[in-house]
Amino acid sequence: MDIILVPGFWLDASSWEEVTPALEAAGHRPHPLTLPGKESADASRAGINLQDHIDAVVEVLDGLPGKVVLVGHSGGGAIIHGAVDARPDKVERAIYVDSGPLGEGGVINDELAAVGDDVPLPRWEDFDDADLVDLNGRLRQAFRARAVPEPRGVAYGKQHLHDGRRYDVPVTVIACQFPSAMLREWVSAGNPFVAELAQVHDVEYIDLPTGHWPQFTKPDQLARAILGAVDRTDMDQN
Repeated sequence: MDIILVPGFWLDASSWEEVTPALEAAGHRPHPLTLPGKESADASRAGINLQDHIDAVVEVLDGLPGKVVLVGHSGGGAIIHGAVDARPDKVERAIYVDSGPLGEGGVINDELAAVGDDVPLPRWEDFDDADLVDLNGRLRQAFRARAVPEPRGVAYGKQHLHDGRRYDVPVTVIACQFPSAMLREWVSAGNPFVAELAQVHDVEYIDLPTGHWPQFTKPDQLARAILGAVDRTDMDQN
């Protein structure tokens, strides 16, 4: 199975480097992406918006034979949902890593401080404690060393969706900061935070208790969770 891996804010393809070996060992073909404007700290991010990141994923999707699995971490969840909307017939499953689908008119996070066209990685003190669970000093240092500013237009840009068939694509949510029981309660209660997720016809939840960056704090467990979702997808096909 071709698996497209979309990183969250401030991260590039290398952020998946401890996850991809297990996917390859299981016989899959991972495609970790570096999205426009995130090639380096010096790259220009002027004019790059959310749709540009969605289009970049769709371009890779269109270049692969058959159906694929999309994986999106954090803000990458909004991006893969836009790709699902653009190509619902090409996506076998969408896997959201501590994230979820972003609905029409939503923004990923327009409260992050921007410096011109850039949204730099904030200070650790600006994150919630739940974000930082298991992210020890060594991991924080490595994360900050590799971090690339996010394009302001991606963080602040509005999601635009067009195809209701996106709700037919099976979804796996890998719940890290919030337990899946809480997400289910929010869905049942009609919480706006999960309004788009509530409309998906086939949703499964996997609990992976840790902070917001399981690819750093629990990469082996994250790889197993992704593989479990992909294996169930293969079984459904057969």
